[in-house]
Amino acid sequence: MFSSVGAWRRRAASWVVHRGTRWVQEAGAVTAERPGPYRFRRIGGGTRLAYPQGTVFGERWIELGEYCIIGEQVTLTAGMMPGLDLGPESVLRLGNGVVLGRGSHVVASQTVTIGDEVYCGPYVYITSDNHSYDDPAQPVGKQWPRTAPVEIGSGSWLGAGAVILPGARLGRNVVVAAGAVVRGEVPDHAVVAGAPAKVVRTWDPAAGWQPPLRTPPPVPIPEGVTPDQLLALAESKSETEPESEALTESGAGSGTPGRQERPA
Repeated sequence: MFSSVGAWRRRAASWVVHRGTRWVQEAGAVTAERPGPYRFRRIGGGTRLAYPQGTVFGERWIELGEYCIIGEQVTLTAGMMPGLDLGPESVLRLGNGVVLGRGSHVVASQTVTIGDEVYCGPYVYITSDNHSYDDPAQPVGKQWPRTAPVEIGSGSWLGAGAVILPGARLGRNVVVAAGAVVRGEVPDHAVVAGAPAKVVRTWDPAAGWQPPLRTPPPVPIPEGVTPDQLLALAESKSETEPESEALTESGAGSGTPGRQERPA
């Protein structure tokens, strides 16, 4: 009896903790209607910063477009430290529909511009600042950093753990492989990978992707298809699979005769 009471208490405590956590996450999320303690220059409609947020400062110089998804523990900073006057123009700009995965960092003391519908996996690091080590007699962390503007073209995808260094300029629909370290210019419709990142695939209007993709493109879901229709399709396929396997084993429909018993 005591064990059943203890199990009930643990289940009840788990329910309370999870329900309370969801309530806190919902209440702590930042939107245009509920900006919390932050005073961004602009938060577009439909944009949401998940709770808990990472380090955020210099909001007066940060613009967030519409329908952006900012994951938990994402850092957004304008300026090298809080309290600086960065002038009349925005320093950090996110376009519409940008996704920043959990734990990502966008650090801007120079202009950082992220175009529309740029998707970033978790723990992506984008910065306009980098430590310098010109003076061998001084600790690297105490030397004035090098800075340069960063631009990421619309429609790009940055894989988990990618690092975008100062001065990087990525074109439209660029794919950055997970863990890549990118500097310099990357043309439109290119795939980069490695540290330092190098172009490993490009798009040619006449020949397509070079080198060619290894797998065929996925078939998109037709417009207007409802979830119920997708479920019905999946169930119908599962029902026909055993019959198809039986036909294959017997050789029917494959152009080869089925296995036959030899007469005694």
